[in-house]
Amino acid sequence: MLSNTLNTNEVKNSAGTEVEFTRLSTSDRQTVFAQISETPSQPHRLVIAHQETGNAMKKRRRSVVRIDKTVISGVDSVTPITVSAYIVMDIPVGGMTTNAEAANAIAELLSFCATTGAGTTVLFDGSGNGANALLLGGL
Repeated sequence: MLSNTLNTNEVKNSAGTEVEFTRLSTSDRQTVFAQISETPSQPHRLVIAHQETGNAMKKRRRSVVRIDKTVISGVDSVTPITVSAYIVMDIPVGGMTTNAEAANAIAELLSFCATTGAGTTVLFDGSGNGANALLLGGL
């Protein structure tokens, strides 16, 4: 279980600055965190949710980690807009004996988003190959 406050390098923005969150609610299989210093009219949320379907060998778990950030539009300086980013993990839990391959899939995705080619430095600035493809709509 995650702590009630995420504040020790657990979440960083593109400048590498720590973003602190506190638990806002927990219900059933979902937990919502709010940025500690958010502006009420511009919520900044971290949501973790899980859903399981099927049974026995067909049992699957769909887990989502999502960030929703509301900001004022750069176009008209009045209209709030929301930017969202999320990772979905779909695991056939009924047919697996370990999480090793699921952990490898997460590692591969995160490294693709956070590095550039042969570079081994983890980049939080959104300039990694995968992050760039997501930001610019590139292939």
